[in-house]
Amino acid sequence: MIVEQILNDKGRVVVTLRADHTLREAAQLLDDKKIGAVVALGLDDKIIGVLSERDIVRQVARHGAEALDMPVSGAMTRSVVTVQAATPIDEALQTMTDRRIRHLPVVHNDRLTGVISIGDLVKWKIAEAESEANAMKSYLSAQF
Repeated sequence: MIVEQILNDKGRVVVTLRADHTLREAAQLLDDKKIGAVVALGLDDKIIGVLSERDIVRQVARHGAEALDMPVSGAMTRSVVTVQAATPIDEALQTMTDRRIRHLPVVHNDRLTGVISIGDLVKWKIAEAESEANAMKSYLSAQF
């Protein structure tokens, strides 16, 4: 199984913003869309960062309410880990575990084509395990 299959199921709509938006605007966007992270794009629409709820909380803890007036560029993660649509799901899961990240932008030719979350991958793995268990039950009941 590959990342492409998850994107085909969940869709490819990606919420983005520009790095000059404020953390207040970003927090409102995350709340409105009920998501945990947003991708920051540069003027050329290439990924320049990812901003998560944790990033915002860290800035508020360090700077108080004034942090909400800071630009996204001051809080986002700049060294963005990405995957290709053809990346195996197990490899994407391992990357997220090793790097301790919860969201992976999916790119093609340096262009954002989707985002997968740890929840998306876990949901897929559970469905896969259930499918295998049901197939095994069917096979065993046919044998006896």
